[in-house]
Amino acid sequence: MMSTVLLQAATGGSSIMSFLPMILIVVVFYFFMIRPQMKKQKDHKKYIEELGVNSKVVTTAGIHGRIVEVSDTTFLVDVGSGVKMRFDKSAISLDASRVANGEVAKKA
Repeated sequence: MMSTVLLQAATGGSSIMSFLPMILIVVVFYFFMIRPQMKKQKDHKKYIEELGVNSKVVTTAGIHGRIVEVSDTTFLVDVGSGVKMRFDKSAISLDASRVANGEVAKKA
């Protein structure tokens, strides 16, 4: 009878121990993959909100230009020789004026 109680207690403890590696994997995955990505998205959103007229930018397609107009969801970017293109705010990847000043290198 006593051995049956001990056996049942030992079995219950091992079921928690069998889920422990899975729990640890989820925790590690969160701290090394999900959390940094969420921080990066938050920083990019803040960066886009701070952009204004005359900011030099680089789009995700690699087009360099200067913002000449800001609307709710888009930027009008002068890409040179009087050519102006309208880009969605999410298409802006980098502030070229910050790169020229060395601010991006300091963050990395």
